Amino acid sequence: MSPYSKVSMNECDLEKGLEMRKRVLSGILATEESYLSHLEALLLPMKPLKAAATTSQPVLTVAQIETIFFKVPELFEIHKEFYDGLFPRIQQWSHHQRVGDLFQKLASQLGVYRAFVDNYELAVETAEKCCQANTQFAEISEVRVHMKKTIRHVFISVAALLYKPVDRVTRSTLVLHDLLKHTPTSHPDLPLLQDALRISQNFLSSINEEMTNRRQSMTVKKGENRQLLKDSFIVELVEGARKLRHVFLFSDLLLCAKLKKQIGGQQYDSKWYIPLTELTFQGPEETEPLTIPQVPDEELDAMKVKISHLRSEIQREKRANKGSKVIDRLRKKLSEQESLLLLTSPSLPLRLYNKNGKNYSFLTSSDFERAEWKEIIKEQQNKCLKTSTLTSMELQMLTSSCLKLQTVHHIPLSINKEEDESPGLHGFLNVIVHSASGLKQSLNLYCTMEVDSFGFFSNKAKTRVYRYTTEPKWNEEFEIDLEGSQTLRLLCYEKCYNKTKQNKEDGESTDRIMGKGQIPLDPQTLQGKDWQRTVIPMNGIEVKLSIKFTSREFSLKRMPSRKPMGVFGVKISTVTKRERSKVPYIVRQCLEEIERRGMEEVGIYRVSGVATDIQALKTAFDTNNKDVSVMMSEMDVNAIAGTLKLYFRELPEPLFTDELYPNFAGGITLSDSVAKESCMLNLLLSLPEPNLVTFLFLLDHLKRVAEKESINKMSLHNLATVFGPTLLRPAEKDSKIPTNPTQPISMGDSWSLEVMAQVSHKGLLLKLFLYYLLY
Repeated sequence: MSPYSKVSMNECDLEKGLEMRKRVLSGILATEESYLSHLEALLLPMKPLKAAATTSQPVLTVAQIETIFFKVPELFEIHKEFYDGLFPRIQQWSHHQRVGDLFQKLASQLGVYRAFVDNYELAVETAEKCCQANTQFAEISEVRVHMKKTIRHVFISVAALLYKPVDRVTRSTLVLHDLLKHTPTSHPDLPLLQDALRISQNFLSSINEEMTNRRQSMTVKKGENRQLLKDSFIVELVEGARKLRHVFLFSDLLLCAKLKKQIGGQQYDSKWYIPLTELTFQGPEETEPLTIPQVPDEELDAMKVKISHLRSEIQREKRANKGSKVIDRLRKKLSEQESLLLLTSPSLPLRLYNKNGKNYSFLTSSDFERAEWKEIIKEQQNKCLKTSTLTSMELQMLTSSCLKLQTVHHIPLSINKEEDESPGLHGFLNVIVHSASGLKQSLNLYCTMEVDSFGFFSNKAKTRVYRYTTEPKWNEEFEIDLEGSQTLRLLCYEKCYNKTKQNKEDGESTDRIMGKGQIPLDPQTLQGKDWQRTVIPMNGIEVKLSIKFTSREFSLKRMPSRKPMGVFGVKISTVTKRERSKVPYIVRQCLEEIERRGMEEVGIYRVSGVATDIQALKTAFDTNNKDVSVMMSEMDVNAIAGTLKLYFRELPEPLFTDELYPNFAGGITLSDSVAKESCMLNLLLSLPEPNLVTFLFLLDHLKRVAEKESINKMSLHNLATVFGPTLLRPAEKDSKIPTNPTQPISMGDSWSLEVMAQVSHKGLLLKLFLYYLLY
């Protein structure tokens, strides 16, 4: 590189830095304008109160006025002077413009803030007492504030406004850090800003202990502290509508708040709170069942498709070194889609009751999350002895502190992940649940497993109930489909057969969770082909597992069978010809057994069956075992569903054939609905007779399964999601499969995502073969 090029690059970097300097200063100016409007609003009632103080009927005494509004006029003048000095300099901006003297002078006047902070608690206490004792002051203490940028007015209490200067103190060093970061070393402002930062840091150090105590704990009673134990974004059900809330569990109460954006930053609004001594999960007998508004699965999948598209687009733009504006716009769209998914996905109720009669309902995405909230609340309730009733002022103070106390700053989705974080695992996870130890008494136990996808967890597998033992030995293997998964969760339940002793929380009978735990799914650890043994500790219980991961690269291979007389891996035409039937015996037997006792099974075809049972059935069908029907009648119905799916997956070519796959892929993307219908029907009729008859036989069954969707939770869309890749995925030689096993199949090559895109775009359930069913 030539010296001239280096100079050009340095000049370019300098230009960008100076442009950022202007942006930082413009942001400071905007927050100053908002801060001044709050101080001005605070001063608004002060003048008439002072004038009335000398009359025969004063609203407040002079001493009370001076206590409440102590140093507020001085703070207003200081910041008005700073704003008036900064505004014209930004208006007449040049890269040589100086502002350091303004910040240095502002920092030198921080002594006024010292006096304000020392008086703050007395000011708030006085304002609260005056509100309670004087209805006239209570009315005028709600001050109207003009929000210039939104052209509207809001009402804010005097107490809330008094918190603004306290809040301002904590941000002063951050502002100076940002400004210094974009100030060149040669700029004359640099020493002035460094001096201002030094003064600010010294000032903050002098009150650091006081402010830290205020942020980390609030006084409940003399000698007691309120601590934040847990906080999270969670969906609340309010009059049948889903609302996104941020819930804070303190050592003495549960606070539900709403985070809203405003000029100069963010702010929490309190929605309600319950003292822990008044909170219960057990509602009255007459409590009405909860009606949860459900979003159709196809809409949820359409959101996931958009999220996948946006993620890919962001990566492409980054590789192409496009401008930050383009990427920022895409990230904003991604954030909107993920926020919408967060709001619409959860469906498991968590109901809270206040002993005064009120009740509140949250929706969680998994039993693990619901149990986590219950456990920590109940544990703290055993320690909490006193009821905490907050005044409006105390509630305002507590809500304001949440912005600094929060441990969860963003919604828990991928938009908040670092760019180089693992995208999760795509493929199959084989899990063997061996045994459990550490139980104190004999119980009926079973385990369930959850994995995450798109930030949400769903139940994927369930062991059989091991009865009356302290050392259950399940030794059951499951195959779990992973879609960008990063965590495996395990929950251990006690099965309750006695209906009179069942828990009746959340409005329905439930088994008792004995323990729960989780392990990360680390791509590096799971890359090997060997089984990995692990132990999950949970509440004194230890569950032993073995796990093995198979990437998409290998799980989608179709391997012809080496046993021509078997059933699995053998061409469907060969099997039907040998059996002298139009539909393979294995398909007829599995569907018959599922229709006999699995039509109302929640998650049938989605919940994994026991792998050892599936392998046993596979062997029985392959060897033409005469007792296969007896075996099936004794097995869990999910294992039978798993055997059917495995049969279709192991066909040497898909049911819809390798030859017709490109035509199906092209047909479903046609924009004209009439042409699309005609194309799809013609293609179906072009299938070989055994393939077509088997497909129609399966389709009839799936239609009957979907008719019981209200019970089994399996819509046509859900069934298509499960069977689509299995019936349509071509053999490996015709399928472009990524070499990186942790990456999902690209949108263009993935039937499931491609067709979901059509569903979201056209509003029709064209997902894979079920197009035929609807038309």
